[in-house]
Amino acid sequence: MAKVINKAWGYRYVVLVILWLIYIINYFDRMAVLTFLPFIQKDLNLTPVEVGQLASVFFFAYAAAQISAGFLADKIGPKKVMYIAITVFTFVTALTGAVKNFTQFLFLRIGLGLGEGHHFAPAIRAINNWFPRKERGRAISFFATSWAVAPAVVPVIVTNISFYFFAGHWRPVFYVLAIPGIIGIILLWYFVKDSPKEMIDKGRLSKDQDIDDKNESPNENYSREEKRKSYGLFLKDFHFYIYTLLLFCQLAVYWGTTTWLTTFLVTQHGFNIKEMGFLVSAPYIVAFFAMMLGGWLMDKVLYRMKPIALIGYIGSIPVLWMLGSVENGNTSSLLFLLLLVGFFVNLNCGSIYAYLPKRYPKNVVGSATGLANGIGQMGAFVSPLVAGYLVKVGTNGTQDFGGVFIFFAAVSALAAICAIFLKENQVTTVANPLMNKEEHLN
Repeated sequence: MAKVINKAWGYRYVVLVILWLIYIINYFDRMAVLTFLPFIQKDLNLTPVEVGQLASVFFFAYAAAQISAGFLADKIGPKKVMYIAITVFTFVTALTGAVKNFTQFLFLRIGLGLGEGHHFAPAIRAINNWFPRKERGRAISFFATSWAVAPAVVPVIVTNISFYFFAGHWRPVFYVLAIPGIIGIILLWYFVKDSPKEMIDKGRLSKDQDIDDKNESPNENYSREEKRKSYGLFLKDFHFYIYTLLLFCQLAVYWGTTTWLTTFLVTQHGFNIKEMGFLVSAPYIVAFFAMMLGGWLMDKVLYRMKPIALIGYIGSIPVLWMLGSVENGNTSSLLFLLLLVGFFVNLNCGSIYAYLPKRYPKNVVGSATGLANGIGQMGAFVSPLVAGYLVKVGTNGTQDFGGVFIFFAAVSALAAICAIFLKENQVTTVANPLMNKEEHLN
């Protein structure tokens, strides 16, 4: 018989850490591409517009996958969906090292987007299954720090692997990145189940007062009418669509800056591969603390996302605007603005995803998250593409990103406007047959 784990209340933190580590592995794959993008651009002789297209097509596939991922997580359970996701994106990442031209790269980017796009919503659903409502803001904010930790460490790690082991070549690094993917599959298989109830039923987890007996199983069967009424809670909610537009803007700014930052540092400011690796990591070191601060403020101080969002978006406007106009050689100002961008752009990155679990009952959170993130990820699709057209290429091959960062600042302003109109009270209705007592009382 499998060993029973005592203190069931604490095991949810083990699950959270494992999900966090696996999502960092997810980011290793996509961030490695973005880190080496200026060098891939040179080797494959790509124009800025083609680079923007390659970045955007990933997010188009990623966005499409979000929708199916959410519904699959609710139907067959988040663990199975995450298994599929990790297997696909690990395989595609290894193939990236052999890419020869724009067309091959385009198809690989689509494959990577489809694989990684089936990871996020199931992870959120798993966290929602394991954590009570009062802790979800902090739990999801901690999970969201993977978006800060990975961009902070990946550029440094992959550029050093390339520099010290492969004489500055980028292709072999992608073969090496298959190893973390295999580790992620093993961690998911051994440590994670869809819910505490599943582990208790299998004798892997002891039962105590902190385990909610009413946690829904992701494979529970409900009638079509019950499901229709349940999904109507968010599909008929106007503020769900305001939130989705807010998420669109958030992801447009986050992934727009993340996609083009390495190219900006190399082509506009002339940094080499080692210098670029350090500078591109700097904003994400600050981002980790910004995300944790946002989650703490939401759960313990403000109890709402809106004020956190307003601080983040309004603060992003001037620092993004100024970042694009920093003069060459002014490294201290550049670093200072990069740190400010890391703080303001990421302050709401964790708490924004706690909005849906706090507003809607847990049985529809996977579907609501998948749909909202699927539409919202179109911001990540549009932003790098638009930015590619805004890059000014000089006669000597230099590139100017001033217009790009003005565009990111304008999108932040739109996000702030959305936040003003967003309502955050919990949606409850006696017409919802799946609403359990816990959802009414919290």
